[in-house]
Amino acid sequence: MNTRKLINPFKYLSSKLALRLWTMMMLLVLFGLAFLWIVEIMLFESNYMSAAMEELEQRVEEVAQEFNESSMRGTANPMAYLSRTVSGKVFLLDSRNVILFAYGGGLPSEVGFGTAEKHAAHIKKELMYVISGHVTRKIDKNEMMLSLGYPLTYRDHPAALFIYDTLTEIKTMQEMNRRQLFALSFAMTAVASLLAFFLTRQFTKPILKIKNTVDRLAEGDLSATPRIARMDELGKLSRSVEELGQALKRLDILRKEVIANVSHELRAPLSLIIGYGEMVRDITWKDASKREENLGLIIREANRLSQMVDDIMDYSQLQAGYAKLNKAPCNLYELVEQEIDLERRMADGHGIIIRFESFSEDVPVNIDSLKISQALRNLMNNAINHTSGGESIDVSITLGQSGAKVSVANPGEPIPESERELIWERYHRVQHQGARKEGTGIGLAIVSTILSAHGMPYGVDYEKGKNVFWFISRLV
Repeated sequence: MNTRKLINPFKYLSSKLALRLWTMMMLLVLFGLAFLWIVEIMLFESNYMSAAMEELEQRVEEVAQEFNESSMRGTANPMAYLSRTVSGKVFLLDSRNVILFAYGGGLPSEVGFGTAEKHAAHIKKELMYVISGHVTRKIDKNEMMLSLGYPLTYRDHPAALFIYDTLTEIKTMQEMNRRQLFALSFAMTAVASLLAFFLTRQFTKPILKIKNTVDRLAEGDLSATPRIARMDELGKLSRSVEELGQALKRLDILRKEVIANVSHELRAPLSLIIGYGEMVRDITWKDASKREENLGLIIREANRLSQMVDDIMDYSQLQAGYAKLNKAPCNLYELVEQEIDLERRMADGHGIIIRFESFSEDVPVNIDSLKISQALRNLMNNAINHTSGGESIDVSITLGQSGAKVSVANPGEPIPESERELIWERYHRVQHQGARKEGTGIGLAIVSTILSAHGMPYGVDYEKGKNVFWFISRLV
């Protein structure tokens, strides 16, 4: 059993984000409830009373004519009818402030202000205004009472009808509505609180898992993955973190390979430099020819170390995006010819012949000439490194539908199909006949990066006993 869950069941509200989300959701719920209360009290209840006043006035208008014609006796008595429709008193007064009739509950009351003591002040204040032909209306929300003063004609004399209606039913209904609204508010708050908690947990749980995964990755645990199977943005973020972890794994493997390969590559020239340096110092320093030979070997190995460092720096800059392409029109034929002239000295030292053919001496292209020169140099160094003495390397420029195709072909065993994609990766080597193992291990990776940056197709084929490395540049 997970005791941590028992101790802290609300751990998903412990984070600031989760608490903030839960608080925002609860504030929205409380705002909605406050809005309901305001609507109920200020709108619905007021509308109830206004509607009751309109209904009361309508009933009075319907029987107003009967007050002048009626004897105020019997079932047709309009005073009795009106008093039966209200929960209060109905008074009819003349202009002398004399109560002509007083009814309540459909029955006559004693005529006199004693029966109207509660309403005497209001009647006295509004009587002459109503007698003059005006209608007065008053809604007392505290007392839940409607007061209506209505001008009439009784026996051809002006009179005033005052109706006082206690809204008992509306008051009861409002109290019931408020009790129901209170119960509903409590229930909604409780349900919303629980719903907000679970929704917040549903939202923050994957975020916390992703955060923990990133923390573990930052601490060096590259096996950490969030493993969140969702189709929304959090699922995409989870997959991105998984891809990041995989990329970091590959980077870690590459780092180890780089350290191992560079250590291995540096060990040989450094051992030679140290060994021949000690030999020159201790043995051959008096023999001019031996000293010259050993110093030449030391210089060559030092140059190889320098080239290795340069290649590593160039590749790192290209991969990091610091090295930008500076494209400009140039003649690809002249560029290839210049690189061949530079490489012939190394080739001649190994007894290798470089042959060059082109469909034209004018091959206009728009490229970064320095970067393409570096790619050509690495391709030819690779060819020289894998060609035996007495054999030849063929460099050619041919015209195709896609543009000018530059090919560097060296003899040797074919590169296996399964290896042809891998040879463009860092520190990957395919050993075949004639290889002198003098490369830095990233020459072809630099070629791949440069050609990819130019958007040029490239690859390697095996034709007529030779491995042919090629790329295609569009003509301008």
